[in-house]
Amino acid sequence: MDLFEKATSNMGPLALHAEEAKGYYTFPKLEGELAPRMMFNGKERLTWSLNNYLGLGNHPEVRKADAEAAEQYGLAYPMGARMMSGNSSNHELLEQQLSEFVMKEDTMLLNFGYQGVLSIIDALVDRHDVIVYDAESHACIIDGVRLHQGKRFVYAHNDMENLEKQLGRAVKMVEKTGGAILVITEGVFGMSGNQGDLKGVVAMKKKYNFRLLVDDAHGFGTLGASGAGAGEEQGVQDDIDLYFSTFAKSMASIGAFVAGDKKIIDYLRYNTRSQIFAKSLPMALVLGALKRLELLRTKPEIKANLWKVVDALQGGLKAEGFNIGTTSSCVTPVILNGTVDEALHLIHDLRENYAIFCSIVVYPVVPKGVIMLRLIPTAAHSVADVEETIAAFRAVKDKLVNGEYQKHQVADLSLG
Repeated sequence: MDLFEKATSNMGPLALHAEEAKGYYTFPKLEGELAPRMMFNGKERLTWSLNNYLGLGNHPEVRKADAEAAEQYGLAYPMGARMMSGNSSNHELLEQQLSEFVMKEDTMLLNFGYQGVLSIIDALVDRHDVIVYDAESHACIIDGVRLHQGKRFVYAHNDMENLEKQLGRAVKMVEKTGGAILVITEGVFGMSGNQGDLKGVVAMKKKYNFRLLVDDAHGFGTLGASGAGAGEEQGVQDDIDLYFSTFAKSMASIGAFVAGDKKIIDYLRYNTRSQIFAKSLPMALVLGALKRLELLRTKPEIKANLWKVVDALQGGLKAEGFNIGTTSSCVTPVILNGTVDEALHLIHDLRENYAIFCSIVVYPVVPKGVIMLRLIPTAAHSVADVEETIAAFRAVKDKLVNGEYQKHQVADLSLG
């Protein structure tokens, strides 16, 4: 069989209805200034789908810093991988300041979060080692684990009893192989919004010998007294061996970093293949990240305003009887019951008749019969935005319960 014919004969669940969905349900275009209200299909919508937690994406100081850095350096400098010709004092300064912010000895910059996590896992473990990871880990962790040539055990999400069971299995395995154990979890799980039980995982270190890698993409900048993340929030930052986060959320940019003790970070610098064989992060992005980090450090009112919006949104939804699951972060899922067809009609109604744009999650990402609307509040939103959204959600929930989304078809947009 031809390779491409084999691949395209089964497009996979996400692409199953690509022709009908593209441009509306998948790959929608949000246009205009990056803000809570943007244009979609020629109409202004109140948008809850931007991972711009602190509102820095269009902050005037950030825009100014980005523009000045791009004017001074362009997007090419420095050329080459950092190990060869792509290093600079500003790259090292950003690493130093990130280390101080997340309370770790040293930090390594990464070009991208997804590839960074894959490559960190690849650099840390060999076929003799065992990985133990949370069942609801992000795709970048799952893919990194899939590349591992040794054994891996998955534990039920945030289930410390099950984690201990898997650690027991891992210990028996490494006793035979002479390997070591890496435990991987997240600071905040991006779909449900609940925090990883970092305190529970760290407590296991008293009994089992392992190293802990935490992906805190959604916790960095939003949790903890200083914004250092879920580890600070739970009082266990010192016990996280490798702390990872991306710039794509609170920093509203491109790039990532991993922080830990100097010795292990030096090891990663010389062994993380996604960095060794990739061009250095452009100077304009580095200088932009320095400005963003400065605002995280010096303007706590930004995070305070974020949580004002979060509390209003999550409190208001719960007061109206909505199920927002177990979230303990900014991520706000709204869980409803219905079919995929009903979900599509509901989201179309929200966008077209209530001017609310949010992400929708349906089967196979969530179980059949479940509709998840995922809201990302930001510091740029207002309490008035929250009130408008809750009123719209109340209306569409009533329609869903009354079966109205079963009765009406949405012309040219239904994937049923």
